[in-house]
Amino acid sequence: MTEAQVHNFLVWETIALSGVIFLFLLVRAAPYGRHYGGSGWGPHVSASVGWFIMELPATAFFWIVYVRGSQAGELVPILFLIVWQAHYVHRTFIYPLRTSNSGRRMPLIVVGPGFLFNMVNAYINARFISEFGHFDIAWLGDIRFQMGIGVFLAGMILNLHSDGILLRLRQSSQSGYEIPTGGAFRFVSCPNYLGEILEWAGWALATWSLSGLSFFLFTAANLIPRARSNHRWYHNTFDAYPPQRKALIPWVF
Repeated sequence: MTEAQVHNFLVWETIALSGVIFLFLLVRAAPYGRHYGGSGWGPHVSASVGWFIMELPATAFFWIVYVRGSQAGELVPILFLIVWQAHYVHRTFIYPLRTSNSGRRMPLIVVGPGFLFNMVNAYINARFISEFGHFDIAWLGDIRFQMGIGVFLAGMILNLHSDGILLRLRQSSQSGYEIPTGGAFRFVSCPNYLGEILEWAGWALATWSLSGLSFFLFTAANLIPRARSNHRWYHNTFDAYPPQRKALIPWVF
């Protein structure tokens, strides 16, 4: 098989896996965060260490793959590199530091598959934007690029702002969990997830690639059921939880 064929296979494998993951998570919530009981899932590490290990390939391996591409020095691929790393430098290095004092744990059964997925995902997206894709300077004026970058940035702002509200709430709460308020939490239980879904929807549009689409589908397959589980947990945990809030999409779901 040629590398292009291997790349195409991995993209379609990611799309197929998205469907499997979506169906599984509708039945059982992934064991981390509020859904991790602390036993029955094997060895575990601190949540901040787990997040760092999982996300590291999305920064480091993405860069390694990217710089080997024949188009790595061209303007549009460089912009895509900056956009990608803007998300993942925060997710890999800054976010774990902000949660390092939470005392939470994460099972290795979550960390391992997350690490492997990020290896594959980093490869298929980095290789596309710096080698298999074709982005000349005219792509900057294409409506798909402009709208995609706009959606990505809007999603990133929503994601960061919502994460900030949650982190401040955890730091001030003795129990670790309280009802979040302010920002987009006025409308949905998981605006941080909505923001991340929007980010990768924007990426898929801006790159106009099957690689980007596969990542968007995988993100949605993970976070839509997660939002549903979190929303149910909030209602079961807090009697005063606002009944008008939806799980993920304002006024819809």
